Amino acid sequence: MMKTYLYPLLVVIAASSYGVVSTIIKLAMHSGFSAQEAVTSQFFIGFCIAVCIYLLTNRTKLSFNGVKILIFAGVLTGLTNIVYGQSLNYLPASLAVVLLFQFTWIGMLISCITKRQLPSRIEFFSIIILVMGSIPAAGLIDVDLSQIPFQGWLWGLAAALCYSLFLFVNGKATTSMTTSNRLVIVSFTAFMMSAGFQSPEIIWNGTLFNEGLWMYGLALGLFGMIIPVFLFTIAVPKVGLGMTSILSAIELPIAVMVSVILLSETVTTLQIVGIVTIILGISLPTILNRNILLTKNEVAQQ
Repeated sequence: MMKTYLYPLLVVIAASSYGVVSTIIKLAMHSGFSAQEAVTSQFFIGFCIAVCIYLLTNRTKLSFNGVKILIFAGVLTGLTNIVYGQSLNYLPASLAVVLLFQFTWIGMLISCITKRQLPSRIEFFSIIILVMGSIPAAGLIDVDLSQIPFQGWLWGLAAALCYSLFLFVNGKATTSMTTSNRLVIVSFTAFMMSAGFQSPEIIWNGTLFNEGLWMYGLALGLFGMIIPVFLFTIAVPKVGLGMTSILSAIELPIAVMVSVILLSETVTTLQIVGIVTIILGISLPTILNRNILLTKNEVAQQ
């Protein structure tokens, strides 16, 4: 029973840590840094932390068995952040979050295609509830969408696709490699990907260490790289992509709640309703599957 809840809990913790990232980036921007500089610091310091974890926990040489899938995971991690940043150039933050949130049904679709089977009725209704809850939770009810440029919608949905593919690739277990080994390769690839398109100069021009960006980079590296990648690597192969997509929906409520706490942003009644709806959508499969399991056990005992 413990293992039944352990791996879903790891997915929830990993997704929750991603929910903190947008607020930390906003705090960095309030301190005078750009979003590109903050993201580059995230992946550079994240890579440094990954190397430290590897050196402290492994006495064997770095393994490169199955490295191709890990490079792909790292590319998708960096690409998600780059594409999401592009979407913010055309979209209000609330709409960008909702479009990124579409990874819930995209991930389920990828799972159905790869497994060649339809989602369960519980998963299907859960996805509908999640998408319905995301609109009021992000405060989009009163937003005028008529002036949003077409490329904004494309960038936003592309970010959702990249994130869905990252979850899918991260679920491919590399049994011949330790988790910390995987983390080093994924974080290095993500750093190289982001540095190639954003602001690598912060590392040598003094911005990162002399101007205080490292504090935000440390927080972003932990919450936006180390914790989620580490936990997703362990949990996604056990939980499955479809269920991971549903559980990862906790990211949006966490993002809203953290912004209220750290940025003193206001939250409306509609947003609270949306957050409660999302939490209901996340809990539904777990509750119903647990009831089904208990019913089967009672029948078996009789």
